[in-house]
This record gives sequence, C-alpha cells and structure tokens, in this order.
Amino acid sequence: MQYQFSPGVTSTGLDPNASYVSAPGSQYLYDSNGRVVLFHGVNVVYKRAPYIAYPDPGKPWNFDSSDAKAIASLGFNVVRLGIEWQAIEPGSGPPNQPKICTPGKPQNPDEFNAAVARRYLDKVAETVNLLSRYGIYTLLDMHQDVYSQLFRGEGAPAWAVCTDGKRIVPLGGRWSDNYSNATLDIAEGDFWRNDVVGNLQGQYDLSWETVAKYFANDPWILGYDPYNEPFSPSITLEQRGQFTTELECFYAGTGASLTTGQPPTQLSCPRDDPEYGVVPTIEGVDPHHLIFVEPDNFTARGLPSLLGPMPFPRLVYNFHIYCSERSPVTGNPTNLEACAQSEVSTALNEIIARFNMASNAQPGGPAWFMSEFGATTSTELVGLVTGAAATTNIGWTYWSWKYYKDPTGSRAEPLVQPSGSYSPILPALSFTYAQAVAGMPDSVAVDPVSGGFEMTYSPGVGQSSSTSIYVAASVHYPHGWCVAVQGGTVASQPGNVLLQIATAPNASRVAVTVTGGRCPSS
Repeated sequence: MQYQFSPGVTSTGLDPNASYVSAPGSQYLYDSNGRVVLFHGVNVVYKRAPYIAYPDPGKPWNFDSSDAKAIASLGFNVVRLGIEWQAIEPGSGPPNQPKICTPGKPQNPDEFNAAVARRYLDKVAETVNLLSRYGIYTLLDMHQDVYSQLFRGEGAPAWAVCTDGKRIVPLGGRWSDNYSNATLDIAEGDFWRNDVVGNLQGQYDLSWETVAKYFANDPWILGYDPYNEPFSPSITLEQRGQFTTELECFYAGTGASLTTGQPPTQLSCPRDDPEYGVVPTIEGVDPHHLIFVEPDNFTARGLPSLLGPMPFPRLVYNFHIYCSERSPVTGNPTNLEACAQSEVSTALNEIIARFNMASNAQPGGPAWFMSEFGATTSTELVGLVTGAAATTNIGWTYWSWKYYKDPTGSRAEPLVQPSGSYSPILPALSFTYAQAVAGMPDSVAVDPVSGGFEMTYSPGVGQSSSTSIYVAASVHYPHGWCVAVQGGTVASQPGNVLLQIATAPNASRVAVTVTGGRCPSS
C-alpha cells in the first residue's frame, strides 16, 4: 500500500515519552515496550569553565531552547553531553602536592565538596531537562583530552595531576602534540595504577557515584560514558594488552571476576585499584541506566579493541572512528579513499570487539554505539560512515553540534558552523531512519544523497507497539514524500514526520520504503 504525503510538518519527529533503555545482550538497545531502539544525535561538549553547556543567555556556553528545537527538528533523539571531573570535584591546590602525589596506599584526600558538586549538577540538569522537553535523551560523557588543562586539554582537576615533582611544560604546536609529553606519561600512569596516596581512581569513582545518584531516576538519561578516549602515552603496540588490563580493572575493580583471552585467564589488576571500579560504583546507586564503556584511544584509528568480558548487565560497547589521513586543522581527509578504507576497517573491527566482550550477563555481547565520528566538512566521508552505520543498525552521535572555541578542536568540526549556518554535511546526518522497531530488523538501506530509505523487519511475537520512523522531511523531501508499506499500515496522522507503522494481522514480515516526491502510479 502506498501513502502520499505533502510538505507540512506536524511534529518534531521525536517521541515525547521517555523509557529506560536496556541492553540485555545483543547488538541492539531496547525500550520498555521491547522495541529495538536506535539513536542518532550530536555531541555538545563545553571544555572551558563552567565545563557545561547550559541555558545562560549571552554567554559563550549558552545552550537554550533554540538549540534543542533545532536538534529535534533534524530527527536527532540523543545528545552526548560533556561533563568534567574538574567541575564536579575542583578541590584546591596545584599539581604535585605531597598529600596527593606521594607514592603509597590510597586514602581520602579531602578534596570533594558535595555542595560544589550539587551546584554543578544542577546546571547539567537544566540542559538534560531542556532536551527532554523536545523528546531528546542525554548520554552523560565524562570528557577529557590529554588528561588536564595543564597539558592543553581538559578533564582532571589540577590537584589530581602528579608528575613525580617534575615541572609541567605543555608542548607547543597542535594541542595533540602533548600526547607525547613525558610528564603526561607520568600523570596518566599514576591515575591508571592508582599508586599515590591521593586515591585518584577512588575520587573519580566518587564523582561518578555523585552523578549517578543525582540522575538515577531520570528516564531521559540514556546512560553514562565513564571516560572519554582512555589513553596513556607509554602505550605501544606491545603494551596495549597491559593498558587494557588496567582499563578493565578501572571499569570493574579488583573485586570483579574478570577474565580475558582464550583460554580465559584472571586479570592481574594494579595492587591499589579500588575494589569496586567505576561500573559497579555507578550500578550500586543507579539500577536503570546503561554504561557506555570505551576501549583505548588507538581503536579510533583502526587498531582492534582488546577489551574482554566484564560481568555487568547494562554495558554498551562505545567506540569512536577517526581516520589518520585527515588535516589536523580542518578535519577533512587528505586522502578520501585511504580515509574511507581506514574507517570501514575500523568499523569491521568493532563487530569482532563486541563479540569478544560477551559474558554471562550479556551472552550475545553488549550492544554497540559510535559516540564520536566526523569532525569534518566532507560530505562523502560522513555519508560513508552514516550509511554503513544505517546498514548495520549502529546508533551514533556526531562530533559535534557547535564550535565553542574548543581548545582541542577546530572551527571546521561542528554541524552548526561559526556563521550559524549548517555545514554541507547536513544531508548525510539528518536522514530517514527507524527510531523504534516493533520486531527484529532484517535489512536497512539509506541513501543520504536522495533521502531514499528501505527497511524490512520481522514483527515481534505479541508485539502490540508500532514501529516509529523519523521522516527527514525538511532536509530531503521539500516536495513531499511517498511511503510504501507491505505487511502493515501507516497509523500516524498525515504530515507527521514521526511515521508510525502498525503491523498487519498475521504478518511475518514488514517492508517500508520512503522516497521523495510523488508516489509512482499504481
């Protein structure tokens, strides 16, 4: 059956009702109705004080209803919102304080102030609540780049930087040159081994516990990203396995039954790591939300993840994709073919990585999510990544929404350019896709150039909910669109860009096609 629709949007295309999302063990996320749910969105990360983008008119960090409305109008249903350790627990004093950085058994450094953390999280909540009014979920991302502002990045407070007393001299050139800073190597090592009296990991976990307690009962929180792009400068190809051990111990703690490899072997965690790592710390105060764990930063550029099984029921394997063949200034590929091959290869690695993380808690492996990619004005490259993600039903958040004078980014990266206009990549990001499927997806094909969309799915047994498909009317169908359905009917109002497909009685397969313009004559 064919349905013809004319221009005239009657909704934002987003579901106004929130649902806690689960990841029981497969590549998919599920809502409370048992539907497979897919998320498309953007990153909103403000990396300077006050370390959060929130409604504050006239300020450079202002994020208000005009932003949320625009995000919703493009069909995006999630924002990966940056928060920072240095804002939750700013503490006091400079780096290399003896009471923090002396080697020894970790203890409470008395740097946490609950009132300070609460005031910051109240600002975070303003943005979460604003997004929820437009039907947009929030993925809270504890962001960092090169560990701290002291290395021209952001993340850790100054008191949590230990470099064996060596003077910290940030390297010149591009900010990322500091990944090879020798003092950063010391600071990162002290954090990942948790081998100083300041209990760096313990305080980091306390900050996450505070965040999770605050948002535990908010259904508009999709989940938590515990650590952006884990990294240590001393990692080499030969040492990645050791760093992955430290990373898994950071996630799970020394008390978890962690095994990795074939045949399985017990991990040897750093002696003074917390018994309960950041994941069980979060789960201990929040019984609802997902935890989006990331592998080490080298996986973003093609190396396979080495993460193994972790015994937790709500994990999502969370990865980034950036090719090396890119301009450090513009983010655009210097060799499109090589860049494309690299990013496709990286994506294939993630399929294997997800399976390698299968555990008793998630027998089919955790779900997966691509929380960063892009940072470019290359429509070809973005379309390649989002097209592949659509085919494999991977959710994503593009880097990034706006340029906030990012100390570790460029003006070419955001979807909203400094002029206020959209980047030319818009059609490769805002396109028709299924936000919720009442059954199991079988096949999906998207053409970001024409806006064409095709999908088939097998209806869920006893599934009474409808399938929700966002129709990218404003970007791809200015002259209307045609919907063809087999095995179901359109149940939404004419012109509503949140297309609802009801399964026909006894249908074993549903097929939906959306194309621009007039329906062909029958």
